[in-house]
Amino acid sequence: MQGNDTNQGSWRGRLKSMFGAHQQPNGDGAGSAEYTLTHVPWPAGYPDSETTRQSRCLEQFLVALRDMPPCRVLDLGVANQANIEYLTSLGHRISSENVLYCLDSIWGDPNVSEARKIEDFLEQTLNYQECSFGAVLIWDTLQYLPPPLLEVVVERLQQLVVSGALLLAFFPAEEKAKAIPTYAYRIVDWRTLQVSPRALRQRENVFNNRNLERLFQHYASVKFFLTRDHLRELLVKR
Repeated sequence: MQGNDTNQGSWRGRLKSMFGAHQQPNGDGAGSAEYTLTHVPWPAGYPDSETTRQSRCLEQFLVALRDMPPCRVLDLGVANQANIEYLTSLGHRISSENVLYCLDSIWGDPNVSEARKIEDFLEQTLNYQECSFGAVLIWDTLQYLPPPLLEVVVERLQQLVVSGALLLAFFPAEEKAKAIPTYAYRIVDWRTLQVSPRALRQRENVFNNRNLERLFQHYASVKFFLTRDHLRELLVKR
């Protein structure tokens, strides 16, 4: 599924500039939080059972994909047959990476430096050649990435997609809760998602519109969609 990236010098150099080429782990466990929470009450306003929701962001994303030549789509959520079948029916191929599973397997080890964790994460989840994808389904994954990793991942995604590619991303509209649910998203039709709760996780980042514009400042455009529920929807163009 993954290809060897022959142009990885940019993000490797980015890690060295952020952390230094020979950083050693501090050994004190800093940053090694418990990422899946079972002892925290479910926050108000977030669905606690499977439901469906209308999404204008999804609608515009899929309409654009319908009109694109065949391309690869990167899905950063949990792989599911519904999404694979829907996207392949539009003539595209899909590659799936379970970002949160990889994060949990890498990030909690206090004996590994942060720079090494980031490099391992990129190699395990985003190890593709540049300009490999015409679109990315980010879903709600970015808010759970530790800030140093978040910045590098957004930069790496920019390298992996072609000019004009679209990225769909969700962020919680409520900015106060420290622990929020993760969801599995299944495409029902061109404007409807089935949303299934998975677990509560500690959020690593809190975003308002200005923060999100800054996060994607090197992309061509960021479009926000107003919703009446817990999600803020973004359609980002490369």
